[in-house]
Amino acid sequence: MATQVTETANARRGSSFLRTAIALQTLTIFLQAVSAGLLLTSSYGETLHGVGARVMYGASMLYVLAAVLAWKPGGGSPRPVWHASGFLVLASVQVVLGIAHVPSVHLPLGVLMFGLSLLALARR
Repeated sequence: MATQVTETANARRGSSFLRTAIALQTLTIFLQAVSAGLLLTSSYGETLHGVGARVMYGASMLYVLAAVLAWKPGGGSPRPVWHASGFLVLASVQVVLGIAHVPSVHLPLGVLMFGLSLLALARR
């Protein structure tokens, strides 16, 4: 009985960490859109956008970690791990496109990532 209560508490904690990681990722992607606007209008926008890209990438890695931690101990569905891994791939593509200065794909991909992250947050 005590083991079952502990497993339930661990699953709840893992789910809470996962939701927090998704929320952080969603927020960082939104802030990237704001810094992209600043990139066009101010001298410090490029620096802000570059730093924000690193933070967003870190948030995507945290999402993968949270998904694995929520899945592995509880033995639940691996679906969140696949979603988180997909976001990490999209974030990697986004970084490469940003460095290569390909705004025709970089901007729409950023909008797509924000929408998908918001959807993942709403589902949790």
